[in-house]
Amino acid sequence: MGLKKTLVLTLLCFTLNSCKLFKPITVNAGHSIPESFTNNTDSLSIGFIPRNQFFTDSNLIRLIDTAIVYNLDLQRALQRIQHARAGMLYARGRYLPTVNAGVGVGIDKFGKYTMNGVGNFDSNLSSNLTNDQQIPDPYLDLFVGARSSWEVSLWGNNKNLNKAAKARFLSTEMGKNLIITSLVADIATLYYELLALDNELLTIRKNLELQQKAMNTIHDLKIGGKANELAVKQFEAQYLDTKSLEVLIQQDIIKSENILNVLLGSFPKRIVRGLPIREQSLPDQASAGVPSFMLVRRPDIRQAELELVASKSDVKLARAAFLPSLTIGAYGGFNAFKAPLLFSNPASLVYGTLSGLTMPLLNRSVIKSNYRKSVAYQLDSYYAYQKTILTGFQEVVTSLNGIKNYELIYQIKEEEVDALLKAVIASKDLFEAGYATYLEVITAQKLVLKAELELSEAKKNQFHNVIELYRSLGGGWN
Repeated sequence: MGLKKTLVLTLLCFTLNSCKLFKPITVNAGHSIPESFTNNTDSLSIGFIPRNQFFTDSNLIRLIDTAIVYNLDLQRALQRIQHARAGMLYARGRYLPTVNAGVGVGIDKFGKYTMNGVGNFDSNLSSNLTNDQQIPDPYLDLFVGARSSWEVSLWGNNKNLNKAAKARFLSTEMGKNLIITSLVADIATLYYELLALDNELLTIRKNLELQQKAMNTIHDLKIGGKANELAVKQFEAQYLDTKSLEVLIQQDIIKSENILNVLLGSFPKRIVRGLPIREQSLPDQASAGVPSFMLVRRPDIRQAELELVASKSDVKLARAAFLPSLTIGAYGGFNAFKAPLLFSNPASLVYGTLSGLTMPLLNRSVIKSNYRKSVAYQLDSYYAYQKTILTGFQEVVTSLNGIKNYELIYQIKEEEVDALLKAVIASKDLFEAGYATYLEVITAQKLVLKAELELSEAKKNQFHNVIELYRSLGGGWN
């Protein structure tokens, strides 16, 4: 058998062996996504509503617009996009021919007892050489010209490299959208947190006024002999406890404002607010649409999907490393061993081409490890994608139920506050008439304060669940 046939059969054998050992990986089908989030199938999703239409408070909208420009996490995301864009440009040119212009200078001296030394000495004695053609000792090796190389994409390497780079570029775009979505939700949540704290502070101060009046009353009754010192101190203790709660709320307001300022990319300052939280309006209808809308809108799901696409291309590239690669090279220019003769045309003009088919035979552990890493990363990307879908579905269902339940809680708490306010008035009148104890008055005042604070908390949670539903459906990035 001839040498040529032997080489061809050897390469074919290793190629088939590589394809046999490293077949494309398969993954489980995973969970099928349900057709709806709840028993009711909505045709629309609030995730498609632009943020400037979803939120109606002009102060909140202004805060969001400011954060979109100055938030530092978002600025970092934009730089990651530029990094991925550069990677995509690199992938496009990875398998294109390269042409490099160059100038080379070298000097060589061969010993008299070497093959080149004897050959050069003998050649210079030939009568066929002119003086210009005689080789000096030592001699220069001068080259001015261009060299080109091209690794031919035999196995779709160029296509897979470009596909992976493009997917990662789009993934960074989705990463930016994910930051915007989270940023919008965080700012809105903190904004309504501040409004709720404002309402709680107002409630506490209103109760402090009522407690101050009750404290004055019990003091007057003591002077008249109708109450004792114990009752006076009990009322004073209640007042001081509520006073400390006022300070805590003020600290919570400062803390929330400062967190919000970090999101805005600014140093601590007061946050301008709009209407009180109980005068703010919720969206008329908080519908989730069908789950397929979430797959299209939610940035983290799209990002995980694109990472999965990129990882599949990475595996194909890793498998191709076991297969033969074809490289074509060429050069052209002027070459001479004497500087005055360098640009003698055509005497110093040189050119040539070389192509080679190579394939790894021994010590393929690096290629194998790279392939196994690519396979592991693809499986990791697949499971991350499935988990992101499950997480998104859970968040939507939780928010939908939260909106409904906190609306019911708010209605119940309104009735409770109304009943307790009447109880405070009744206990005060009965105490002054001698039909109730001072402990009953204190208890009534404590209960109404607790209920009013819980009412404010329920209102805040209504807004939080609507905002969380908007975020979990992929709203806010446009």
